[in-house]
Amino acid sequence: MLASLRVAVAQLAPVFLDRTKTVAKACDAIREAARGGARLVAFPESFIPGYPYFAMLLAPVAINESLQRFYAQSVEIPSTSTEELARVARESEVFVVMGVSERDGGTLYNGQLVIGPDGRVIGKRRKLVPTSHERLVWGRGDGSDLSLFPTEVGLLGGLICYEHSNALFRYALLAEGEEIHVAMWPGGMRSIVGIIDAAVRHHAFEAQAFVLSATSVLTRDVLSALGDSAVGKLSEGGGSSAIISPRGDVLAGPLGDEEGILYADLDAALITKMKTVVDSTGHYARPDVVRLEVDRRPQKLVVLR
Repeated sequence: MLASLRVAVAQLAPVFLDRTKTVAKACDAIREAARGGARLVAFPESFIPGYPYFAMLLAPVAINESLQRFYAQSVEIPSTSTEELARVARESEVFVVMGVSERDGGTLYNGQLVIGPDGRVIGKRRKLVPTSHERLVWGRGDGSDLSLFPTEVGLLGGLICYEHSNALFRYALLAEGEEIHVAMWPGGMRSIVGIIDAAVRHHAFEAQAFVLSATSVLTRDVLSALGDSAVGKLSEGGGSSAIISPRGDVLAGPLGDEEGILYADLDAALITKMKTVVDSTGHYARPDVVRLEVDRRPQKLVVLR
């Protein structure tokens, strides 16, 4: 990891279920983060085209109309949408970690897209297990992308929302030497703010890594788009983005109900300082007692021998 690195977390609401306008809003935020001196900026879960709140608000048999619109506005990789994000990343000379609903054939995936400052798509990953109501919307990822992205600023990893509840998912990343972790959340769910805080601070301590935790917020526009189904169930705000040190200390945030961009300067020496005390994959590991096996083979329906 670079000795010193300025990073940003964009706590924003999408232009709900409008891919083109949300991409434009994301590009504006990338430019703003670059002006603020950041070399890496992280966005919330499924920022493009927004989180499928309808799946938790409506009865399963009633979501089809919303699901069809969500499908139409989701992101293909590559596409003109990813090309626009890449162009702005290149012009701004920043790394971008974007939460997207990825469309691949007839299936959607809850994804993380990583773009480099040269405008190249470094890679992507898909949430391994959609949570609860999300299973009505997204398919499952596989182990082929449960790994790190080596970059010039550091070893970059990420998980989405309740993936952080699975110790094995987390260990698969930190075992590779993860230095910067992007945790993505939907936002607007006040009941899980405490869970988010506990999860990201623990992962930072467990991995001895920096964590960029990005949540969205609910705005009047998003609530209006959700209609009567949201009345009495969701309310404005609900953000809790933060940037965490390898000790689990909060370096920036948490940002509350408003939209905004958090910044922090990361000191790589803090990683070494923590690892000399507790290196989870080094002197503090016991592979003779417990070990993790990760299957990174893509799970294909047809295998030709």
